Amino acid sequence: MTTSRSRSSDVETTAPPPAPWPRRIRFLRLGPVSLKIDLLATAVTVVLVVATALIALWSLGISTTSSPNLGLGEIFRVLAGLQSGSAADRVVAAAPAVIVAVLGGISLALSGAIFQTVTRNPLGSPDIIGFTTGAYTGALVAMLVFGLGSAGTTVGALIGCLATGVAVYFLGMRGGTGNYRFIVVGIGISAMLVSFNGYLVATADVQNAGSAAAWGMGNLRDLTMSETVPVFVVLAILLPVLAVVTPRMRMFELGADSAQSKGVDTGRTELLLLVVGVGFAAATTSVAGPIAFVALVAPQLAARLTPSAGIPLVTSAAVGATLLVSSDAIARTVLAPTTQLPVGVVTTALGGVYLLFLLMAQARKARL
Repeated sequence: MTTSRSRSSDVETTAPPPAPWPRRIRFLRLGPVSLKIDLLATAVTVVLVVATALIALWSLGISTTSSPNLGLGEIFRVLAGLQSGSAADRVVAAAPAVIVAVLGGISLALSGAIFQTVTRNPLGSPDIIGFTTGAYTGALVAMLVFGLGSAGTTVGALIGCLATGVAVYFLGMRGGTGNYRFIVVGIGISAMLVSFNGYLVATADVQNAGSAAAWGMGNLRDLTMSETVPVFVVLAILLPVLAVVTPRMRMFELGADSAQSKGVDTGRTELLLLVVGVGFAAATTSVAGPIAFVALVAPQLAARLTPSAGIPLVTSAAVGATLLVSSDAIARTVLAPTTQLPVGVVTTALGGVYLLFLLMAQARKARL
């Protein structure tokens, strides 16, 4: 009688080794914390930071009158306290606008990066989904209805931005109704607010209407150092919060369902990110008015400048700072000494050029 015996295979199978990280990726261990560093993204960010610093220094010496611009040497001497007089007065007068341009660019870019990551849509930007329009509504109510001053206008803009964020969230995202609906609801609310804003400006007296219209274009002129405080405070509070919630936000890059399958409380995380994103947008808008396209363009440019799979937050912040401080410098020089453009005019023009380029690139890709 023959018997058959099954034997386990002598061939040993092993799992394939994990794919190696690209050479540009390095890991930095600080005690129990391990940080992944992309050398290319870091290099791009450093270049942007240096460019922002140089443009900001040059902007401090820009003359909006017939007098010549200050040289970098004079600016350094003023900053070091070695020179006074008219040069120091000009630097002090220009400093608030330059500070808000740098910090505001960072704030707007981070707001856009948050919403574009959560919605997985490049149109997920506070100026598209109505948050900055809501801030303008709050400022107009404070300015034209209640007759409040600059401090009241700042508070009104902040309240308007936050109220619009709450309305968009409850109508467009609460209950998992979808990111597409979130954007559509935001665009719809923005359209209604634009109509209401137009009514407020049209029914105001000429002087107040002119001031309101100028503020609504995004303006860094005539700022004081006290008006830079809200931007400082908001960044100091929200940047640590964003650092803590970023790992959970990254899970949304593959969709809310994928994030939920990995243990992320998507509802609570979305609400927290909404508060942080609206706070970043409100910080700048409440001081300088609704500055268009920075939040929309900066994260997309950062994603194209780096090989990152998602939107890199640090590089987005650097792009936003460079973009806004450059736009402010252009606004103050392109028609000088005749007049000074609102910075929102320049950012809108640059944003329109970017969108045109993006549409042309998409059309070429579709033909291939």
